[in-house]
Amino acid sequence: MSSLICNQMSVLLKVPKRIALFHPTKCASHSVSVKSLDKILIANRGEISCRVMRTAKKLGIRSVAVYSEADKNAMHVALADEAYLIGPPAVSESYLRQDKILKTAKLFGAQAIHPGYGFLSENVEFAEACEKENIIFIGPPATAIRDMGIKSTSKKIMADAGVPIIQGYHGEDQSLEKLRQEAAKIGYPVMIKAVRGGGGKGMRIAMSESEFESQLQSAKTEAMKSFGDQVMLHVEVQVFGDRHGNYVYLFERDCSVQRRHQKIIEEAPAPGLTDEVRKSIGEAAVRAARAVNYVGAGTVEFIMDKNLKFYFMEMNTRLQVEHPITEMITGTDLVEWQLRVAAGETLPMKQEELKIRGHAFEARIYAEDPDSGFMPGSGKLLHLKTPSPACDLRIETGVRQGDEVSVHYDPMIAKLVVWSDDRQSALKRTVAALRDYHIVGLSTNIRFLMALASHQSFKAGDVNTDFIPQHQTELFPPRSLSKTSLAQAALVMVASHRMSVAKKVLSTKDSYSPFAFNYNLRLNTSASYTLSLADGDSEHKITLTEVDPNKWYVAVDGGDQLKVSDVVLTEESFDKFTVKCCVDNTVSTMTVLLQGNSVHLFTVDGLHSLNIPSPNYLKSATKAGSSFDPVAPMPGLIEKVLVKPGSKVVKGDPLVVMIAMKMEYVIRAARDGVIEKIFYKEGDNVPKGAIVVHLQEDEETSQN
Repeated sequence: MSSLICNQMSVLLKVPKRIALFHPTKCASHSVSVKSLDKILIANRGEISCRVMRTAKKLGIRSVAVYSEADKNAMHVALADEAYLIGPPAVSESYLRQDKILKTAKLFGAQAIHPGYGFLSENVEFAEACEKENIIFIGPPATAIRDMGIKSTSKKIMADAGVPIIQGYHGEDQSLEKLRQEAAKIGYPVMIKAVRGGGGKGMRIAMSESEFESQLQSAKTEAMKSFGDQVMLHVEVQVFGDRHGNYVYLFERDCSVQRRHQKIIEEAPAPGLTDEVRKSIGEAAVRAARAVNYVGAGTVEFIMDKNLKFYFMEMNTRLQVEHPITEMITGTDLVEWQLRVAAGETLPMKQEELKIRGHAFEARIYAEDPDSGFMPGSGKLLHLKTPSPACDLRIETGVRQGDEVSVHYDPMIAKLVVWSDDRQSALKRTVAALRDYHIVGLSTNIRFLMALASHQSFKAGDVNTDFIPQHQTELFPPRSLSKTSLAQAALVMVASHRMSVAKKVLSTKDSYSPFAFNYNLRLNTSASYTLSLADGDSEHKITLTEVDPNKWYVAVDGGDQLKVSDVVLTEESFDKFTVKCCVDNTVSTMTVLLQGNSVHLFTVDGLHSLNIPSPNYLKSATKAGSSFDPVAPMPGLIEKVLVKPGSKVVKGDPLVVMIAMKMEYVIRAARDGVIEKIFYKEGDNVPKGAIVVHLQEDEETSQN
């Protein structure tokens, strides 16, 4: 990383103990007073809460955390100067409880509240309530949130301000028939988006008229869960305004590659933009902010066609998840800007002072299974190792090893942010950093992110919102393990066993016995081992023969013997090893984690998890339920049960509606049949893999 950027980021540490810096001549003509912030409350959780606390601590500002019962041991609670329990795990009883949060702020003497993103960050009523309680809301005025939060209003304001807009229906008549008519006028497919939607929530796509009603209802339900509003109705520009009428844009970010309408990898600046377009879209974003007297950090989102013509889509009246890449290319701290502007100061920089330096990527690491439609997951982080943070590599996270990714909240584990001098070098460093990001305990999208960032079209900057479905085959290649990797895993298992035996021998009374360390001793023959490793439904048999102290012959699945030599084993921890060896004249390195009967291999193309097969006598002879019985795809809450015992259903019929990770999932019948038993009722929590309904084959169908 250039010394310029590193030096700028270091300078951010040299600040007074509290925010009260201003130049008298700059503020003399304005009625805005500059306040001193000593303590703020962060009305959020996870990585954004930790992110705000770090900047607050740097500025000498004390931080107050709020937390739910599920988060009592969370990282943001540990980092805060003070923390307060505000309710049970459900967000409606904790992080969305405005009364409890305001009461806590007053109790602890916080002068301001930072809402982070999500939850109450774009809640008009909360911003107004803060003002009534004489507490600074670290965000825009309530009027700006209202105007830009309601899509129908924002479109008119943008059109009046000369900002290009896209067409659609945003009217007051929200009846099913009216919406269906307007969808027909627009032409299918159409996107259905909640008026107060955001973050992919309350958004659905209807491919045809037959899908419209079901997709509309689904969007309404999800929007109400996330935003409390069920009315229906990608280059983004970072903007900033202060209370003195100053506005700047901090350039654009490209967020085109998404899944489930949610961003997965972002970059700044956007590839392929000319200086003219960059200036034009930035100025349009500033006009949008100025039109609503915006204050603080905001993001104006545009859609852009292949001719680089752009159209206003929406404005997010908060700090964005992907703000770190903007910080990386501009050498700024946007949270510090937020705090200074909230205190009444002017913007730290003018437009002409802002320059783009280098290129940055942000990869969002989620607890999810890309191979199963990016199904969100949850669970404990049994093992966590990240790349080493530096001024050009940031790990934005709110979890540590041993923490739980809860079913109650968003499944994002971390944001990996990488900077370099140009796009290609930044992309290479991103792939390398992902390779060094090791997580065991739950499914993640790290392997998918590696495939995505390594794709030739992505490397060429040829991206769009349909990138994933367009390149489905290349992004989801068949998973396979090389014989070399299996051989290395077997060597680590043997070495680990020997080390374990050695430790036990050294603890005995006869630790100097000449026989103690003669592992697998055979007279007139070589020591050999036979191991089995299961990869899903496949089982690999590996035979190792030690011909010399550091030379082995290894056969995988009865194939030709691999010649392995120069084995160097490094013990990173008691259960994690890095093995480097020469296999058939090729040197390779791999990391192996041993956990009980699981063997996790961190290879150049990502994580492979294997199991040591159980003996036949331990294998279960029976299975619970039928293979046709629907199961919960993840831990969640049963919201609706749509059938009753005795109901006849056909394949594809909806049976149960489940809420998990703030999203709605419909569990459907896998075949025709009759509902015999329903194992859960509405309001019940269910674990992943639990049988929800027992489905008996319909006698009439079976006779036919």
